Amino acid sequence: MRLRFLVSLLAGIALASSLHAQELAKIKGVVELFTSQGCASCPPADEALQKLINQGDVVALAYHVDYWNYLGWNDTLASKDNTARQYAYARMLGRSGVYTPQAIINGRDHMNGADLSAINVKLDDFQRSGKGLSVPVDAAMKGDELEIKIGAGQGKANVVVVYFDREQVVSPKAGENNGQQIAYVHAVSDVETVGMWDGKAMNVVLPANVMDQAGRKGLAVLLQSSTPSGDPAAIIGATVLTMGSDG
Repeated sequence: MRLRFLVSLLAGIALASSLHAQELAKIKGVVELFTSQGCASCPPADEALQKLINQGDVVALAYHVDYWNYLGWNDTLASKDNTARQYAYARMLGRSGVYTPQAIINGRDHMNGADLSAINVKLDDFQRSGKGLSVPVDAAMKGDELEIKIGAGQGKANVVVVYFDREQVVSPKAGENNGQQIAYVHAVSDVETVGMWDGKAMNVVLPANVMDQAGRKGLAVLLQSSTPSGDPAAIIGATVLTMGSDG
């Protein structure tokens, strides 16, 4: 009887490990879209981001930038921090400027954010070449805590939590998208570094009320390396967690 119980227990553990590995394997990469409500070429990229989210295998985030506000419409989701992150990527990539819609793939390369096919090709190429997500990352709400679990691997990286709103519909009253009604998904409201990873498995615990601030509906956890000067670089692990539903 005890032997049968032990065999069943081991089988259950093996199955759980297999399912966990499959869940981790589902996420093939991270796409960070830099967009603006005042940019006429951005709506197709905003739609592409929605399709990436619907795929279920990409951590997709929208960073609204503020440098198109001079056209007459102040992006309601933009922040100087989002613009600063895009310029930090430009420095890392050796570029002299930025543009919208720009998609940063796995913190390693950039392309037109509206080209869904090319984005998926790049994500698949990174997976095959060892530039995909190699370190398991998981996040879950447990009572009054948010628990982040990070597996073992090689190198050093920051544990970055990116908070976002699940969806907001906006009707710009001026600028290049004047009169349109556009749904914006996974718009980033805040980014914070909550820990350092040195290659060893680790847990990070945050109070669950971080999800209640500013109406946050979701978060992504990025395990992201940085340049010697501190600019964001390659993302080697990631997960996403959404809460409740939009009302």
